[in-house]
Amino acid sequence: MRKSELRQTYLTKQKAISRPDRSAKSEAISDAFFESFDLVGVKYLHSFLPIEKFNEVDSRRIVEKVWSKYPNIQIVVPRVDFETSEITSLKFTAETGLVKNVWEIDEPTHDEFVAPEMIDMVLVPGLCFDLDGHRVGYGKGFYDRFLKTCRLDCVKIGLSYFEPVDKIDDAHDGDVQLDFVITPGRVQRG
Repeated sequence: MRKSELRQTYLTKQKAISRPDRSAKSEAISDAFFESFDLVGVKYLHSFLPIEKFNEVDSRRIVEKVWSKYPNIQIVVPRVDFETSEITSLKFTAETGLVKNVWEIDEPTHDEFVAPEMIDMVLVPGLCFDLDGHRVGYGKGFYDRFLKTCRLDCVKIGLSYFEPVDKIDDAHDGDVQLDFVITPGRVQRG
């Protein structure tokens, strides 16, 4: 299937997930993350903050566990510049003040930026992924542009409620392949 068809199908499926089911699936994804990845060498972890109206995977479960178990890791989260279509990363702690942007995504109120080349691991949202690690997001290309600015050895991990599809038919060279995708049922290498 093509991205546009997948986007429509999986956005509808994602929005239909009940609150209890979302909580259970997000917990399973968080557990799989900590069971599957060695965080010893990670200094900066970039994580999206979920868009609540789209029922995204609750990545805050991972963030909060990193804060409690890995105090040496600095969490950074995105700020989107809608004029340039670029993502920048800002430091994020439990005390960080947040404000919602025009897409209703929480973003830090401060300007403590972290350069993309400092980031060791990125948690990426997606409506769906394929077996090769291509993703379908909301169609604006923010994360593809951002991931191209990260180091080549930065580990890119997609989080999704849904098992990967076999193939996204219109994936292209501008799409950044992810290294792994975590679903409630498995960790898939991209």
